[in-house]
Amino acid sequence: MKKTLKRLRIWDNRTQVHDSVDRNLRHAFIELGKMKDKLALSDAIIEKAAYIYRKALDKKLVRGRSITALIAASLYAACRDTKTPRTLNDITAAINIKRKDLALCYRILVKELDLKMPVVDSVQCVARIASKAELSEKTKRYAVKILKKAKQNEISAGKDPMGIAASALYISALRMGMNCSQKIIAQAAGVTEVTLRNRCKGLKLLDT
Repeated sequence: MKKTLKRLRIWDNRTQVHDSVDRNLRHAFIELGKMKDKLALSDAIIEKAAYIYRKALDKKLVRGRSITALIAASLYAACRDTKTPRTLNDITAAINIKRKDLALCYRILVKELDLKMPVVDSVQCVARIASKAELSEKTKRYAVKILKKAKQNEISAGKDPMGIAASALYISALRMGMNCSQKIIAQAAGVTEVTLRNRCKGLKLLDT
C-alpha cells in the first residue's frame, strides 16, 4: 500500500510539473503572438524565438524571472540571429516591459545557452530607418557610402548598428539639404538623440 501511495504521489508531482510547463508555454506563446503582429515578423523568426524559449525553460532559466521578459528576450535573440533589424526599444514598445529587464534577460540567454550572435551590419539598418523617417533614396545611398568608409576606418567597430546607421542618415540628410530633425531620425532608429549626436562626431570626419 505504501509503495502504491508513493507512486501516486510521484505521478501527481509529475502531472503538476507538466501542467506548470504547459501553462508557462501557453502564456509565453500568447505574448509571442502579440509581438509578432506588432513587429510584423515572419513565422520563421517566431519559431526561432519559441525554440530559444524552450531551451531556456529546459535549463530552468524562467525561475524567478518574468515570463514576458524572457520570451521577449528570446524574440530579440531570434531577430539578432536572423539579422532582422529590431532594437531593444522596438521590442519593449511592442510589449509592456522595461528595457533594462529585457536587456538583462537577453544577456542571461546568451550566456547560459551559449548563443553565438552574428554582428549586425549597420548598412542593413539604413533602409528600415530611412523608411520610417521618410528619407529619400539618394539620402540612403549617401548614408551607405559613409558607413562603408566608417567600416574601413574601423570607426563603427563595437558601436550599436542602429545608432551608427541613424547618424549616417542624419549627416546624409543634411548634405542633401533635407529638413529632417535629429529627433525624427532617432525615433525611427529607436535610439536617443544623445546617442545620435555622439555617433555623428566620428562620422562627420568622413563626410568629405
